[in-house]
Amino acid sequence: MSSSIPLRHLRRLSTTTDSSSMSISRAKSKLRTEHDPDKALEIYSSVSKNYSSPTSSRYAQDLTVRRLAKSHRFADIESLIESHKKDPKIKEESFLSTLIRSYGLAGMFDHALRTFDQMDELGTRRSAVSFNALLSACVKSKMFNKVPQLFDEIPKKYEVSPNKVSYGILAKSYCEAGATEKAIGIFKEMEEKGVEITAVTFTTILDALYKKGKSEEADNLWNVMVKKRCEIDVAAYNVRIMHAHGGQPENVMAWINEMSNAGLKPDTISYNYLMTSYLKSGMMDEAMKVYEGLEGNACNPNAATFRTLIHYLCRNGDYEKGYKVFKESVKVHRIPDFATLKNLVEGLVEKKKMKEAKGLIRTVKKKFPPNVVNAWRKVEEQHGLASVDADADAVEDQEAVA
Repeated sequence: MSSSIPLRHLRRLSTTTDSSSMSISRAKSKLRTEHDPDKALEIYSSVSKNYSSPTSSRYAQDLTVRRLAKSHRFADIESLIESHKKDPKIKEESFLSTLIRSYGLAGMFDHALRTFDQMDELGTRRSAVSFNALLSACVKSKMFNKVPQLFDEIPKKYEVSPNKVSYGILAKSYCEAGATEKAIGIFKEMEEKGVEITAVTFTTILDALYKKGKSEEADNLWNVMVKKRCEIDVAAYNVRIMHAHGGQPENVMAWINEMSNAGLKPDTISYNYLMTSYLKSGMMDEAMKVYEGLEGNACNPNAATFRTLIHYLCRNGDYEKGYKVFKESVKVHRIPDFATLKNLVEGLVEKKKMKEAKGLIRTVKKKFPPNVVNAWRKVEEQHGLASVDADADAVEDQEAVA
């Protein structure tokens, strides 16, 4: 049975914690790496009253709710969100909408719907903003089949007019439910009502078609959207790149060139696909050139960049280069997942690079959540990497990120 922190404790946290000692940006930074739900709750409660806008509060609130939901602390989530209904800002639709979305993140859609229905009682006006928050909460709760029902009932009940974002969420729900035909059918209704077809809606459906193996339909949809002069952005091109025929480097490169010729700037995701296509084709030198050229293309490597590159370097037995790439990932706080790094550690041990293996583990133990740290301890024990020499450990820590 999960523990629950009473609402009075939430109030105590928000009044007794020295919020002046931590800036809002610092709080959000700490929440990104804090996996303990009690500590996350304390960090958020200490500064939540200082947020000046719903946008700035939403990110921290969402992170806190995710930490609590992962630990099945649903009573605490309810206490936290319900406490905000006493805030004078509750009359602001944007503020209330963050509460609806947070309930959705926790999979508590019944609470999200109840909050939406309470808006008259709370003195908050409704518009497409709160309606979209409700639809998003429904999708986040994975109740995809209920979204069309809400789309039909809520506008009639509360005289709310769906906008382009509303239709985008409806399209996503159809795609998630496997009904891509219904998603495509939305375009006609949007055109009839004069609602703009956004790049996000188009990309959502395009991706769903490719994933269902309907490449021809996806290509036809692309051509139709081009003719209709629909805005096609980098994300849409990345979907086509991801599903480029055979994943051959020349095909991926062709799409990147077309994107550039269209006046769009390829991003890290675009170059990740190109790098991966080279790696899958056994062209390691070309892949490394893409990786090393990211900065020159005004892009920053992400966790996927490092994960993919280290994976293939390990497959090739180049564990030393893999370790070098790992150290680069640490410097930019984009460390790959446990499985990838475990493979790298085992390769380093095989090559008798014990100091490097130890340095890697000691570094990641400080970065990963408690449940993963325990897994790393088992790896240490399995390969005889645990060290009792504190001075040597300190040196290895420094070398791991040097």
